[in-house]
Amino acid sequence: MRPGIDVLLTDSLHLVRGRRVGLLTNQTGVDHAGTADVDRIVAAGIDLAAIFSPEHGYRGGLDEENIGNAVDSATGAPIYSLYGSVRAPTAEMLEGIDVLLVDLQDIGGRPYTYVSTALLAMRSAAAHGIPVLLLDRPNPIGGAQVQGPVLDMAFASFTGMLPVPMRHGMTLGELVRFGNRVLGIGADLTVVPVDGWRRDMWFDATGLPWVRPSPSMPDLASATHYPGTVIFEATNLTVGRGTPVAFQVIGAPWLDTGAVRAALGATAGAAVTDTVFVPETPPDGKYDGVPLRGLVLRVTDRGVYDPVAVAVALLAAVHARQPDSLTVSPDHLARLIGTDRVWAAIEAGTPAAEIAAPWTEALEAFREAAGRDLLYR
Repeated sequence: MRPGIDVLLTDSLHLVRGRRVGLLTNQTGVDHAGTADVDRIVAAGIDLAAIFSPEHGYRGGLDEENIGNAVDSATGAPIYSLYGSVRAPTAEMLEGIDVLLVDLQDIGGRPYTYVSTALLAMRSAAAHGIPVLLLDRPNPIGGAQVQGPVLDMAFASFTGMLPVPMRHGMTLGELVRFGNRVLGIGADLTVVPVDGWRRDMWFDATGLPWVRPSPSMPDLASATHYPGTVIFEATNLTVGRGTPVAFQVIGAPWLDTGAVRAALGATAGAAVTDTVFVPETPPDGKYDGVPLRGLVLRVTDRGVYDPVAVAVALLAAVHARQPDSLTVSPDHLARLIGTDRVWAAIEAGTPAAEIAAPWTEALEAFREAAGRDLLYR
């Protein structure tokens, strides 16, 4: 399997030969063997004019609200941060650039900023007549399943700009094709596809190296649960940031795991069991150094597991059994899950299965709307 960077440099080098290139990437921008895009590009004799970095910075290790600019010591190219007060390339940053390359690993869940950074960079490139080449990568949790509510654009934000489900089933290349069209960005966009990827393939079937997309995304298991457990970021439960199992767990000092599991009942495709964990210097600041009672999720059947439905049922179970201990930010939750109806339904005591039922029709409409932007079978 060859990600977009390999395809570009072996099959489509003419797209960048003799042109000054800007590159939006981070530590996930590597070829099939794990060699960084920057090294491959320089070795190919391409003129690298500037590097742009998303949230967490060029090396991917920062959890800061404002990341400053820098210089790449290996190439001398400026590194412009697009996370902080500036979230899209300015005219000065784009000066002298003939083509903008984008190579970032998405993780398959809507609340993730990399696609937003790519879309904002595309908008800037379009305004300055600069074509964009998106070097595509697999969706790590596969492209066959779409799950959860489709974003109500009234709750669009930097963590979710597109009317797609929580688990969207698209690659970054497909997402930006969709966004370029539905948001009216109008970029001169070319997606260089992954050679060898199919929609039914998960990341562990690709043979590609797993590079942690962000500090709290250690492995494929975390990415698998992320489209669901991310909603607990809007609560006073931790999702395990600061541990090796981020987004695979939820926990708090007050959590009554037995009572919550009893209220939760059976979960299709996943086992939910008790655990104990201790966050160490968590970037969200929750329960640093405190031993926590928690619940850990483990997938038993990928084909039927719906991380969003399970997470909503889990949140409803916590609310049903420990309403006085649970704190929720309704606005934050609405931005994450894409609607204010979920929390309203949980507060009203609506059964979890009934909360998820209305998503089906919207998901079918989404499949139809996004079908023209898909690149893989």
